Amino acid sequence: MKTVSISVACYNEVGNLRELTEKIRTIFTEQLSDYNYQILFIDNDSTDGTRDLLRELCAEDPAHVAAIFNVHNFGSIRSSTHCLLQATGDCVVRMAADLQDPPELLVEFVRAWEAGHKIVLGIKKGSRENPIVYGIRKLYYALIRHITDINHIDNFVGFGLYDRSFIETLRSLHDPMPYLRGIVAELGFKYKPVYYLQPERKSGKSKFNFYRLYDYAMLGITSYSKIPLRLATFAGASIAFVSFLLGIVYLILKLVHWYTFRAGIAPLLIGMFFLGAVQLLFIGIIGEYILNINTRVLNRPLVIEEERINLPPTEQPDKP
Repeated sequence: MKTVSISVACYNEVGNLRELTEKIRTIFTEQLSDYNYQILFIDNDSTDGTRDLLRELCAEDPAHVAAIFNVHNFGSIRSSTHCLLQATGDCVVRMAADLQDPPELLVEFVRAWEAGHKIVLGIKKGSRENPIVYGIRKLYYALIRHITDINHIDNFVGFGLYDRSFIETLRSLHDPMPYLRGIVAELGFKYKPVYYLQPERKSGKSKFNFYRLYDYAMLGITSYSKIPLRLATFAGASIAFVSFLLGIVYLILKLVHWYTFRAGIAPLLIGMFFLGAVQLLFIGIIGEYILNINTRVLNRPLVIEEERINLPPTEQPDKP
């Protein structure tokens, strides 16, 4: 009997986990009874009682529910990837704990996998989330699609089914800060899209504030695009050329109208502020690339585990 692992990363999701677990259990009991299943939670140092609830769920069904507790919050990217790598099933389904990734799609995912698709992805055709946030996401998808050389997948946030062969490919990358959307698009097998309307969050608040969304966006840009760095070079050359032409024009005007031409200090101040802003902008962009390089050079573990429940122990932290 094949095993389907469900990988769920959570942080302060005490109001959602029991309902999510019951829905998954019902789906496998009634519609996917030919499969064994494993629900693997990884908790990112929650403070709202999530860990106590996870202990209850693991005690109630030790054959199907397991949990990993991190020593502190390592961020959703690293934590969710570690959970994928620890899952033992023949395929792994990654989903969010907030029920915005509909568990009902598990049936369609598994059927597509059995039909030969190594990767089955949940693609949002719409969302009931904050329209401003959804609009910003759409702009980001359009931007990264145009500045990278790979075919990025719009409206895909990680929800999907991944065959064991892809999980092993992900493990072999040794990437301490993996950008799953880019990895799937660049290194993954041909995927089957499954479209869905993303529902509202059932309970709690989203942990993806502006800073976290920006962090995730910059990870994608610095990992898969060289255009911002090239833009800095082109902008510098263009500004230098325009400055040279303006200098020639000012010189000619001064020579022709020696006693009457007054340039004033305003153009000088405007030019200084403009060039300073451009320099700071591109220094910041270069800094993002250096930060990305530094993270990979340090090659730290994805997470450090504090406790495992219903899982075999590990002798050392898992390398990405």
